[in-house]
Amino acid sequence: MPDAKQIELHRQLRTARDKYAYFLLAAAASATALALNRTAGSALTPSMAVLGVAVFCWGMSFFCGCRCLRLEHSNIFANFELLRVQRGEHPEAGTHPQVIAAATTGVTSAMESNSESSGSSARWQFRLLVGGALFYIAWHVLEMAQRAPSPG
Repeated sequence: MPDAKQIELHRQLRTARDKYAYFLLAAAASATALALNRTAGSALTPSMAVLGVAVFCWGMSFFCGCRCLRLEHSNIFANFELLRVQRGEHPEAGTHPQVIAAATTGVTSAMESNSESSGSSARWQFRLLVGGALFYIAWHVLEMAQRAPSPG
């Protein structure tokens, strides 16, 4: 059984991961809002395709962040249920050792799958946020180039 320091460290880690995910969600939403605000009333030009890719990346980053949080919250619930099963307190598993073993294996397997998917979503959340920023910068440079006075 983990001691109080391990539990507190785990709680701090969980809180930090959630805050980071929510920060990235806010950044993606803010970047999307900025792009839409900057182009309000603008005519549709070919360079807007680059901006469209940036907004798409930010939208997918937001989706991945929500998916990551949903999977992590699902794992917290599954962990709670796993503890109930292992203590023989779960109404469906009861106290039968074979049922407890099978339920433990099933829940553990699901949690491992959720953890892998959550980690992948978290990585893509960050990658897509950065990718959107790069496309936004490329769009901005294209816009500046189009506004530059032509030589001669």
